[in-house]
Amino acid sequence: MSYSEEFEKTIATSDALNLKGSKEPTSSLFKFEEEFMSDTIRCIPMMVRFKLDACGIKLQLKEWNLFTIKERNQLMEYPARNPNDVLNYRKQVEQLILAHTGGEATELTIESNPGWIVNQKIPETVEEKLKEFSWNLSHKEWQSLNDLQRFTLIKLSRPSHENKNFPKAMKEFGLN
Repeated sequence: MSYSEEFEKTIATSDALNLKGSKEPTSSLFKFEEEFMSDTIRCIPMMVRFKLDACGIKLQLKEWNLFTIKERNQLMEYPARNPNDVLNYRKQVEQLILAHTGGEATELTIESNPGWIVNQKIPETVEEKLKEFSWNLSHKEWQSLNDLQRFTLIKLSRPSHENKNFPKAMKEFGLN
């Protein structure tokens, strides 16, 4: 089986981008992201990170910064709600990386059951980050979030991530 066929099979059976039945995000940017987005979109927005995780590409900030503003906006707005969209999104990102770097996209393992979909349990990294602030989050509150919001809290709570936006996200999501 070729990589392309294997990828299509993975995407078709994965819940990595499962917006069906959840509350759709109303915009591509969260308010806490606006301060570093301005006109240049200098950081990779959570909406794009969400789609990248779904399509299995690790995009480096240095690669993102090679893209034009128009290309960055297109990646923010391009749909990725079903397996065909995700496959097309992946192809678009691969083409941009090749055009701007001359190299191939870095592969990222696609989680078959990522933490933002498993809304019955708050992930450990989020629980740990909540403890740092002496905050509580009920399962009902966790379940009330859409997939992108849960994804965002998970990403912002990882030890390897700069976590200054975690409190801002919690406030924006009405959790603090």
